[in-house]
Amino acid sequence: MAVPQAFPPGPLHEPAGVLMEPQLCPRSLAEGFLEEELRLNAELSQLQFPEPVGIIYNPVEYAWEPHQSYVTRYCQGPKEVLFLGMNPGPFGMAQTGVPFGEVSIVRDWLGIGGAVLTPPQEHPKRPVLGLECPQSEMTTRLLDWSSKVSSLPGCWDLL
Repeated sequence: MAVPQAFPPGPLHEPAGVLMEPQLCPRSLAEGFLEEELRLNAELSQLQFPEPVGIIYNPVEYAWEPHQSYVTRYCQGPKEVLFLGMNPGPFGMAQTGVPFGEVSIVRDWLGIGGAVLTPPQEHPKRPVLGLECPQSEMTTRLLDWSSKVSSLPGCWDLL
């Protein structure tokens, strides 16, 4: 299969005034993942829910900085196993922006930091304190287990 060319084959330098076709840099797996997340997030933000749903936490929005840091650092190359989370726990991803992300594991073991903003609406019994949240998420046993099994956090992909 022939590769389409912007200019006929020839010397490496082009005559003055000839515009070269821009070359796109290949995006990383993490960049592609984050772009797709943002696209899907925009669609999901259009959903409307009836009562009794009154408050929706979307940590991909208000905890974007640590979330982006996590994905950029750990979403690299092919993996054999991928764990997907869909419901952020109130003291895990809702606080950190990291899937299965109990605060101390995210901050201390994974080495993720960053600003966590206050969500547009906050439930009085579930305040978002970010990486300063003192409570532990009981449903994040997966990261806790992986921190005990391996000293290298990059061995796992949890998204």
